Amino acid sequence: MIDVLRKEVPYGFEETVKRVEDACVSEGFGVQLTKGIHDVFKQELGIDYPQYTTIMVCNPQFAKRALDISKDMGTIFPCSFTVYEEDGKVKIAHTSIMKIGVEIGLASMDDMKELIADTGKRVRKIWDKI
Repeated sequence: MIDVLRKEVPYGFEETVKRVEDACVSEGFGVQLTKGIHDVFKQELGIDYPQYTTIMVCNPQFAKRALDISKDMGTIFPCSFTVYEEDGKVKIAHTSIMKIGVEIGLASMDDMKELIADTGKRVRKIWDKI
């Protein structure tokens, strides 16, 4: 079953983005892209939207293991975290792409079970640091 990690944080928006990036890097994930979706909406649609930033990260060892199991897993790379404002509060969220890959048929649970456990442990460490 796919679960979404969500939590409210006591930090400001920009500080939270930085904390997520730093926590990911400290656990071996490289930050591939940090993008303010609210900025895209403003620029492309001309609308104001509450702050919403996606932080895309990759751990090369985990990515290689996933691709060695199924090349199709790359279609849902990279891992991402979101930082967003909702009801005047700053929140973060993350969903396991490894579990999603199994759920949508990109790889079997038997093949992915160990990798899901390993990535889950590492993401939990990131989560606890934020």
